[in-house]
Amino acid sequence: MTTRLTPTAAPAVGEKRVIGNVLRGSIGNLVEWYDWYAYAAFTTYFAKSFFPTTDTTAAFLGSAAVFAVGFLMRPLGGWMLGRFADRFGRRSALVLSVTLMAGGSLLIAVTPNYHTIGIAAPILLLTARLIQGLSVGGEYSTSATYLSEVATPGKRGFYSSFQYVTLYGGQLLALGLQLILQALLTEQQLTSWGWRIAFGVGTVAALTVMWLRRGMDESESFRRNAGEGKGDRGTLRALAKYPKEIALVVGLTLGGTVGFYTFATYSQKFLENTAHIPRRQVTIVLFCAILVAAFLQPVFGRLSDRIGRRPLLLFFGIGGTLLTVPLMTVMGSTRNPVGAFFLVLAGLVIVAGYTSINAIVKAELFPTKIRAIGVGLPYALTVAIFGGTAELIAQALKSAGHEQVFFWYVAGTVLVSLIVYGTMRETSKTSELEER
Repeated sequence: MTTRLTPTAAPAVGEKRVIGNVLRGSIGNLVEWYDWYAYAAFTTYFAKSFFPTTDTTAAFLGSAAVFAVGFLMRPLGGWMLGRFADRFGRRSALVLSVTLMAGGSLLIAVTPNYHTIGIAAPILLLTARLIQGLSVGGEYSTSATYLSEVATPGKRGFYSSFQYVTLYGGQLLALGLQLILQALLTEQQLTSWGWRIAFGVGTVAALTVMWLRRGMDESESFRRNAGEGKGDRGTLRALAKYPKEIALVVGLTLGGTVGFYTFATYSQKFLENTAHIPRRQVTIVLFCAILVAAFLQPVFGRLSDRIGRRPLLLFFGIGGTLLTVPLMTVMGSTRNPVGAFFLVLAGLVIVAGYTSINAIVKAELFPTKIRAIGVGLPYALTVAIFGGTAELIAQALKSAGHEQVFFWYVAGTVLVSLIVYGTMRETSKTSELEER
């Protein structure tokens, strides 16, 4: 029988070692998400290189479709690499995931445009995005598990929140590089070839992290339980014994992933294509808003260690349900970059109630032997269906002349999650992480 420990009764772990493990686990996560978000950040430049159209919205729609299809591989990555992590260790899975990301980024960087190789161009772009989707699906589950397991009991919310610090950090790197390239290159140079620099940088960074991750420490939780239930480790059969926990992961992720991708990624195209704010100003607006949001993650994570996870989830659920439509409506009509910054930031502050603690909440639901696949697979399925299609739905509704319907769609998904938050248990009090 498993004996649960309160955080104060858990064996003490050297804080310096914990910080070192968190840093080593986070740096690769940052590079992975840089590569993932470089696609979203530079879509406005490379869309017409891969899709033969003079209509900007149509080109965005094509690239958004590839962005969405990439999400379809995330459940497969969550299953394959989650199972791998539960059977062979978190470190090995993290090395494998970043290797895949390097391959996908390299393929995008070197693929010729449509006018050179025809239909092969969008096919190769799609192939690269599928590889990246496989990588990110495995990266999320394994890094969320790793950071949760190596964190100090009583501070797990704080330390695991750094997953989204580095996730936002990856996006900031992509946007920061975009600002630098915008300053150094002309619009024509960026559209013609300059965007390829971003994916070349991502390739080199991912290969560097692959080498660094080989020296990471394995989590103590995995080592301690490595011999337990070996035949069932990371299997769907073992995961199927936790139907309520699987449903809970889906429910708490639904509104969070739609809200996150709406404010953190789609808002860039929205401000440019609907509010008609100049592209460079939009990049600065999003960069500054995300920078503030990144600093908020550990603040919210530490707060969850003190007051519990549910209050923060309820904050997101109530705020997202009531304020998404007003925020998006005003954002679409603003022409002031400063006003746009505060509107995007307001959305990201609300979403922080979800992003800062979603990893730890999921990790607290499952035992060690199926934690990575339990965290990753239902999450990745939900993100693939709802998060990955958010931008595609938004662009399609805009093309059809019903853009405001998307605002209500986002609020509706958050409302569904709010119902889950209102009925779920406080996971920090029944955490599977606190076991001997």
